[in-house]
Amino acid sequence: MIQIDPQTTKKYKMILINNHIPESDAPLYLKWLRYYLDFCQKYRYDKNNRASLPLFVEKLKSKGQNLNQQNQAGHSIKLFYSSSNPEKENRSINQPSGDNNYVQSKVMETQRQYPIKSSIPDFTKAQKDMNTCEQKWHNKLTALSGEIQMRHYSPKTLKSYRAWVVKFQLYLKYKNPDLLDIEDVKKFLTYQAVKLNIAASSQNQGFNALLFFYRHILGKEFGKIDGIVRAKKRPYIPVVLSQNEIYRVFEHLKYPFDLAIKLMYGCGLRLFECLNLRVKDFNFDAGVLTILGKGKKYRTVPIPKSIRPDLEDHMRKVYNLNQIDIADGYDGAFMFDRIDKKYKNAAKEFIWQWFFPSKAITLTEDSNEKRRYHLHETHLQRALKKAVGKARLTKRATSHTFRHSYASHLLEANYDIRTIQELLGHSDIRTTMIYTHTIKSKTIKEAKSPLDFKL
Repeated sequence: MIQIDPQTTKKYKMILINNHIPESDAPLYLKWLRYYLDFCQKYRYDKNNRASLPLFVEKLKSKGQNLNQQNQAGHSIKLFYSSSNPEKENRSINQPSGDNNYVQSKVMETQRQYPIKSSIPDFTKAQKDMNTCEQKWHNKLTALSGEIQMRHYSPKTLKSYRAWVVKFQLYLKYKNPDLLDIEDVKKFLTYQAVKLNIAASSQNQGFNALLFFYRHILGKEFGKIDGIVRAKKRPYIPVVLSQNEIYRVFEHLKYPFDLAIKLMYGCGLRLFECLNLRVKDFNFDAGVLTILGKGKKYRTVPIPKSIRPDLEDHMRKVYNLNQIDIADGYDGAFMFDRIDKKYKNAAKEFIWQWFFPSKAITLTEDSNEKRRYHLHETHLQRALKKAVGKARLTKRATSHTFRHSYASHLLEANYDIRTIQELLGHSDIRTTMIYTHTIKSKTIKEAKSPLDFKL
């Protein structure tokens, strides 16, 4: 993040004082100015040009800043503009005192050019054209969200695709979206790869996001894409922990994080597959756990017998929490695909409660309902990171490492790789084959005829 030089800081603080900005708000105004200068430097905009302000505000909007924050940031930058051209101000101040008409005219000109107290920007024709393009981009982004949600893609896909389109928008400096072509994509992806040196996986994600945007939002096809080089991922061998290392980590985890990590290792779950589990997914009589995986594909895995008593005890605690919530006027767990609209009381039913519920109730903004979400992923990740540190492992272990270890240990125990593929929920056997590199090879490489094998 760029730092403001002391002279500019001192001058800007004087402007805040002269414009009666409360002393408590001064640090916030300085923060917005620092963000703005960093934004202009990163995207190569002129910091003294007012046309850069709408772009900066749009960037804040894409980052989730609310309307009050956007307005405060815009006001702070308008104050900065008032000091960006001191020569005009000094000319009016340094004129002979007798020429009052000249001084007054220059003051009025400065006020017209740099309106500070007005909340309405003094847009030029270029700015109005930019606002038109901005509205078009806003409509395209709204359409993008609708297309992704209609296809029932995950919220993470929506977030990443939208972020890439916003980056594309800022790189093109709000070029009219109706005039976009394949050359814009080539330049953008080349800039990301060459100038920013982003990872291969990020390059491919950006390519896929723009391909979706062009095809389904703009109604255009990429056509021949010889100028775009698709990055190839380097061969990746996942990190696998030994059983000794895994149990050392378990020793430093507290409830309920220990149970969640044991379930991830014992069933080969991804992070959100574990956190998204509901009570109804556990069939203790059959010893089977039903998992909703990537692409909304279901699979079943055996429940580990060693932690079954802990799981049943935990479920009793979830039931007691659900009864307390209902007595307190609880509106239910967060649901999906409008299940709670179709089945009115489903959100309150015990079977639909999260197996790992969050500690706090969430008050929804739109309907003012008291809902409960599942355990937040960052809480689990932080607890795991501390446990890994205390266990003094020499490997970089994350939550996904336990899924890798699950597959590797099954393969090491001579389980069929096709069976492991089904347990992991892989669509392609080649994805599962990567785990053959994580265990010791038991292949006999000596050439021998099967006729010579002893019965």
